[in-house]
Amino acid sequence: MKKVYIETMGCQMNKSDTERMLGMLTHFGYEETENPKDADLLMVNTCSIRQLSEDKSFSLIGTWGRWKKESKPDLKIGFCGCVAQQKAEQIFKRAHYVDFVLGTHNIYKLPEIIKAVENGEKICECTETHKTEYTRGFGIKRVKSVNAWVNITEGCNNFCTYCIVPYTRGRERSRLPEVIIQEAKDALAQGHKEITLLGQNVDSYGKDFTDRNYRLADLLRDLNALEGEFRIRFVTSYPTDITDELIETVVELDKVCEYFHIPMQSGSSEVLKKMNRRYDRETYAKIVEKVRKMVPDVTITSDFIAGFPGETEEQFVETLTAIDEFELDYSNVAAYSPREKTVAAKWVDKYIPEDIKEERFQRLNDKVKENCLKSNLKYVGREMEVLVESFYERRGVMINTGKTRNNKTVHIPCEENLIGKFVNVKISGAKTWYLKGELI
Repeated sequence: MKKVYIETMGCQMNKSDTERMLGMLTHFGYEETENPKDADLLMVNTCSIRQLSEDKSFSLIGTWGRWKKESKPDLKIGFCGCVAQQKAEQIFKRAHYVDFVLGTHNIYKLPEIIKAVENGEKICECTETHKTEYTRGFGIKRVKSVNAWVNITEGCNNFCTYCIVPYTRGRERSRLPEVIIQEAKDALAQGHKEITLLGQNVDSYGKDFTDRNYRLADLLRDLNALEGEFRIRFVTSYPTDITDELIETVVELDKVCEYFHIPMQSGSSEVLKKMNRRYDRETYAKIVEKVRKMVPDVTITSDFIAGFPGETEEQFVETLTAIDEFELDYSNVAAYSPREKTVAAKWVDKYIPEDIKEERFQRLNDKVKENCLKSNLKYVGREMEVLVESFYERRGVMINTGKTRNNKTVHIPCEENLIGKFVNVKISGAKTWYLKGELI
């Protein structure tokens, strides 16, 4: 068999797409290798959220291009994902050694693309489509893991002024529930113990259906009814799309975890308006308060951007105070990165100087660390259920590491490999990024 290596950058959606591409390739004489130098086919699945990710992609294929020129003339190179969708034919001009460019909308065409490339053609397939079922029965080659990613929506309709996703992933479109449920059944049959439902805006699932009234809460109920011991999570939520019904469903269903990822992006109402977010600080506060009131022991995480164009020091401080006020358990943070085609990228005269942006980013990181530890300390002395995900040695001690239902990482000293098992532990200590646990 020929060998393929795929380098995946960016979010869980990209990881899920890679698993689908590997599933298709196994039907066409390819097996995965972990060593790119052994591969006959090299692919990078790119991320365009920030410039750094895009730059890494081009740097990587530059290395591969040198290998092709110097010692492997028959090596095939594919450039896939969000940057591919955004740049399309431009990639061939920048990297002439690339054999095919495959955007996010046309993964299902990978088999015919590979066939054409093996016959000496160069292919660019980045046309926009409304398709959501793109594996055509080829199956998914999932990473050996406790968790399985399952896409339930593609694209986004929100057009936040900083975000490239609507341009690279297209408009929102929901996958059919029967297809999603079958993928979940397959994952459980393969031994996965946790299903994570993915979407850029996961709680808008079903809004685009014209032949049925079926939303995320309905999907959660149907998945919860599947046999077996497993957990269900969903990410990412748009704040104002979180309905009372969805929150109640999380409380009612035994397999759905007490975890909400609710990106805020800025603590300033003025900045949120410039970001084209459909809520202000007060509205976000009410949503978080409602979730915390209705869901016991819920973990709420968020996303924030430092140095958005025109952001003042006072507005940035509002972000720091928001993390405190809403007792956010963890937040992903990033310095603003202008993305081509987005509205905010045109506001060059409002760009924040790099040194100020970096300083704010560091302060934001420090605030997240502070609140992470504060959140973790609340669980010391508690008994919690942990699903073990990994087993390894650290400083001569064997450690099992896993997640609680509310997404807290727990390290458990234990000589027995417990991967894939649900265990009860007593939390004996807390660090910034994890809890310490002892088996009960």
